Amino acid sequence: MGITHFQYFLLFAVTFVFVGFLTPVMRKVAISNNIFDAPNAAHKTHKEPVPYLGGVAIIIGVVLVSYATAIYKDFSATNLLLETSVLAPALILGLIGIWDDMRNLRPAPRFAIQSAAGIFTAWILVAGNTVGTPTGSKFFDVVITIIWVVGICNSINFFDNLDGGAAGTVAVSSLALFVLGFTGQQYLIAALSAVTAGATIGFLLWNKSPARIYMGDAGALFLGVLIATLTIRLRPDAETKWTSFATPVLLLAVPILDTCVAVLSRLRRHVSPFQGGHDHLSHRLIRAGVSRRTAAISLWALSGVFAICSIAITQTSKSIEQVIVAIAAALWATLFIGFFRSADS
Repeated sequence: MGITHFQYFLLFAVTFVFVGFLTPVMRKVAISNNIFDAPNAAHKTHKEPVPYLGGVAIIIGVVLVSYATAIYKDFSATNLLLETSVLAPALILGLIGIWDDMRNLRPAPRFAIQSAAGIFTAWILVAGNTVGTPTGSKFFDVVITIIWVVGICNSINFFDNLDGGAAGTVAVSSLALFVLGFTGQQYLIAALSAVTAGATIGFLLWNKSPARIYMGDAGALFLGVLIATLTIRLRPDAETKWTSFATPVLLLAVPILDTCVAVLSRLRRHVSPFQGGHDHLSHRLIRAGVSRRTAAISLWALSGVFAICSIAITQTSKSIEQVIVAIAAALWATLFIGFFRSADS
């Protein structure tokens, strides 16, 4: 089932407009029901309460546009099942995130639910032979998929600590994933990536600094599972196995970097990795004298650099793609050392 260039643009544009209009509606709902992110914890950096439920607008936009398109374009059980295998785990985590935003779940049950979603996603991908870069062993495919889904889900959630930071970064990754899916004729991935990009940019209109609404755990967990599933289903057009494995990592290199720096920093200080803190990339940039808006743009730009590397891999020869991955790895390591050595708080 092919989709024309204009139809892909429509997917992006319709979701962008829909989420852009729905987000302020959810803001009013959050305010009327007193659902706020209050600056009542040490790791909070905003000064005034900010309404949650922006993630609900993202979820509704992505799910409605995706299923409406599937029904309009090709109402077949196969396509709906494929789409559901991607959206269902993300939707479940999004619903848990809504509950968390309103009731503040503890880390343990939330992690257990994330793990269950990872196991379910791994089973669907491996059983359906839809892992983009299989290892040749079903056991290792399942283990890697679970670790990836749970890890990226937490990374996006951790990364949502700066106005526009997570939404903009996921948008950049989604646009790159769209290019990879489109050029590789992986229509489901390309279509869902276009929808995801439209939703996150539409939400970004209201979430950019100074944010008027936050996506909350609902949006972060939904986007985390969604982008993790799409990236691991992608079949990169790479010449070697290891550069193929590198592609999804490059697409999400900045959230992974943020998680590595924050978690290792906390372990070094004998602090729980699940405890919030001012040790994320955004906090370190702001302490270095960068404004919140510039910090967000800097993180988007870094994501763009790694995203371009992921696309370049599919457009070059075997020897060149290996050089690209090596340069990207060296850049990531340099950034890690620089951020990790900066002040934790």
